[in-house]
Amino acid sequence: MSETISKSAAASDRPVPAARGGRPRRRKLTFDRVTFFLAFLGVPLAIFVLFVLYPFAQAIFWAMTNWRGFSPDYDFVGLDNFTKMFQDDVFLKALTNVALLAAIVPFVTLTLALGVAVAVTLGGPSIGPVRGIRAASFYRIISFFPYVVPAIIVGLIWAQMYDPNAGLLNGVLSALGLDHFKEFAWLGETSTAMPALMFVIVWGLVGFYAVLFIAAIKGVPGELYEAARIDGAGRFRMTMSITLPSIRDSVQTAYIYLGIAALDAFVYVQAMLPNGGPANSTLTISQRLFNVAFAKQQFGLATAMGVVLAVVTLVFAALVFLVNRLTGGGENEGKEKSRGPRARRAGAKGGAR
Repeated sequence: MSETISKSAAASDRPVPAARGGRPRRRKLTFDRVTFFLAFLGVPLAIFVLFVLYPFAQAIFWAMTNWRGFSPDYDFVGLDNFTKMFQDDVFLKALTNVALLAAIVPFVTLTLALGVAVAVTLGGPSIGPVRGIRAASFYRIISFFPYVVPAIIVGLIWAQMYDPNAGLLNGVLSALGLDHFKEFAWLGETSTAMPALMFVIVWGLVGFYAVLFIAAIKGVPGELYEAARIDGAGRFRMTMSITLPSIRDSVQTAYIYLGIAALDAFVYVQAMLPNGGPANSTLTISQRLFNVAFAKQQFGLATAMGVVLAVVTLVFAALVFLVNRLTGGGENEGKEKSRGPRARRAGAKGGAR
């Protein structure tokens, strides 16, 4: 009897046989599995649908109406708002400006942040273990400080810095003998308004991403840098061959977040250039949306602009993912990592022969 029980227990411990085609059979839905899925998948999915998908679908509906925002009455106008929007030269100028911001601000910010992170973590002596520069914590705090200040405060401070009459920037340049900048209006010239705005955005965000990259670089195994140094690789070579591939996912995430911030940039622009700058040279879609909604009370048209901004943001994120995939990231990188141990074992066997 005991022998029969032991055989049945051993049979129950065996794995479930695979179904035809090599696929494992589906497990039965037990109470524990159902409650697990409801708690960790159903609740987040419901929150996402309620607070993300539903408002977006509602925005698409209001974008096809002539709703004025403060009245329950409205008429369905279809795609008239989108047609009117793309025939508006001011909106097209705003669309061009945000495209310029999305192309320049993330690239410059992440390049500077990566340079600071590499200098702090790998810029130590060339002899001995690979380590960062002295007082690395101090430089980390200094670089992170602008991000602690709210964006509206950063914009107001730099608006005073750029003041043509009493601004600190013109005062310093004039003291250095550059009399051309004595009363130069940095935010009043079409040639300098956008670069001045970009500088402020980069200045306010570079510290945060430098700290993010420092944390990512700390997770790279030090043996890789030691081996590269023994092979004679310099710091630039180690950065391009070891650091960047190792923190690729962090760079991709940072690029998407920065792109979203650049496409919006409402706070910085509204604080420094509330009227969109000279000849609308710094006008953004969010700023145009705000003016159309609250100044002209055309909430239907403003909602259509918001929908276009959301679509532009999604396209930007998709382009970042696509570039990352084409340059060897994503699943290709995971496949290379999974093939790495097998390749090493195959090489070891070949060498043993």
